[in-house]
Amino acid sequence: MRERDAFAYYFEQELSRLKDAGLYRSLSLIQGAQEPRVAINGREVIILCSNNYLGLANHPKIKEAAIKSIEKYGFGSGASRLVSGNMEPHRELEERLARFKGTEAALVFNSGYHANIGIISALVGKGDVIFSDKLNHASIVDGCLLSKAELKRYPHCDMDRLERLLQETEKGRSGATEKDLTAHQFANSPIRKLIITDGIFSMDGDIAPLQDISVLADKYNCVLMVDDAHATWVLGINGKGTLEHFGIDNPDIIQMGTLGKALGCFGAYVAGSRKLIDYLINKARSFIYTTSLPPTVCAAGIAAIDIIEDEPQIRQGLWDRVKFFRKGLKEAGLNTMQSETQIIPILIGEADKAVRISRSLLDKGIFVQAIRPPTVPEGTSRLRITLMANHSLDDLKYALDTIKETVANFA
Repeated sequence: MRERDAFAYYFEQELSRLKDAGLYRSLSLIQGAQEPRVAINGREVIILCSNNYLGLANHPKIKEAAIKSIEKYGFGSGASRLVSGNMEPHRELEERLARFKGTEAALVFNSGYHANIGIISALVGKGDVIFSDKLNHASIVDGCLLSKAELKRYPHCDMDRLERLLQETEKGRSGATEKDLTAHQFANSPIRKLIITDGIFSMDGDIAPLQDISVLADKYNCVLMVDDAHATWVLGINGKGTLEHFGIDNPDIIQMGTLGKALGCFGAYVAGSRKLIDYLINKARSFIYTTSLPPTVCAAGIAAIDIIEDEPQIRQGLWDRVKFFRKGLKEAGLNTMQSETQIIPILIGEADKAVRISRSLLDKGIFVQAIRPPTVPEGTSRLRITLMANHSLDDLKYALDTIKETVANFA
């Protein structure tokens, strides 16, 4: 068998296995903009699986800003920012992000995935240690693996286990000598330790115990990084994210986030000290070696930040809907796990069953995804419901009644 034929045979067998296991995935074609109701195959349905939490993806002010930017700057940025230059919208967006997050500086990446793999692999390397929550996003996992640092994963939000891992590491490293370390590590720095956690966990909807993690980071001399992709613009009095939610004011904490979820735009960022940003500009490979975001994307992000700052009632509208919907699910006896945010899972268990429920809901006009392994652990397949600030209450009432009835029919 020729090598390319062998690959084709492997593809066929693996796709067949995925279908048999209820793990096969396919794309749903959305016709039109990301709104509370979307058209799939010409049929209008209520979407409950978009991360467009504040409903800004089709906002007229954002579209206007993007159009004006295209008229002035064109579309493409030409190359990476270290090659063809830093365009004005890149600089302005970073200045706005830093002001919003209350940090010295910020750096924009092309996506959350680019940000995490670039930041983590720049911060630590071989001989260093990373402590990561077991339910952290896949981009964090991949960033940890790319770094080649030793990876120690602690059970989800288990602070006792995290501290034991920190203690074991400190004890194991305390006797290190020049012989134990590379010349570079010994001469230039102690072994670096990084704790990294999601702010809001993307599949469970719960919030990391960041106060406790911050205390442990200080106690054991670790750098702390928070992936606030699902929390920025949502958590906190002003929407600044998990740190504001817990009242934490620590400029040493590295804050990563995205513009493609609650902000309704695209791209990602890291916010922190000026030295951190300068370091990442020089060391983060996913920033250095990729063509930068189009300036019009940056202009859209700036407009979205304006909206968030000028209209805080949008965020309150989201939370009103979250409380209403979660209460209805719980009263129906459905397991929403530990969710306390706009991400509300309904635990189903079996992958195939979750898929069948999802398909049945789509037939009834409700678009919600079945989340299955490897995204979540075996036996914890679920419906992942995400709400938007501009969902109508009538639509949410219909969706709530339909979900309760449909899940009950598959019990």
